[in-house]
Amino acid sequence: MKNYTITVNGNVYDVTVEEGGNGAAPAVSAPRAAAPKAAAPQPAPAASGAGNVKIEAGAAGKVFKIEASVGQAVKKGDTVLVLEVMKMETAVVAPEDGTVASINVTVGDQVEAGALLATLNN
Repeated sequence: MKNYTITVNGNVYDVTVEEGGNGAAPAVSAPRAAAPKAAAPQPAPAASGAGNVKIEAGAAGKVFKIEASVGQAVKKGDTVLVLEVMKMETAVVAPEDGTVASINVTVGDQVEAGALLATLNN
């Protein structure tokens, strides 16, 4: 038997896997308290030009591409930037019509869910 520690969505599980393939499911213990994670550094929001509509990351990922620039007019649903989430490109879109006031990330940045990516003025 082999013991593994697996983290899923912040929950830590101790898993015991029996070798030999007898068809039995692995034994899984109840989740235990996860060790606190260090917060990933986030760029400071641009003080001048910060808009009143926030565009935040829906999931943790890496900034893959920035499609819009500061001062550009965007319509609701237009792609502002693209995140790579679990090896898939995920468009981050404008939640409403407006003008891009700030882009708070650069290509290659790692971001957490809820991180401020950009702002718009409506």
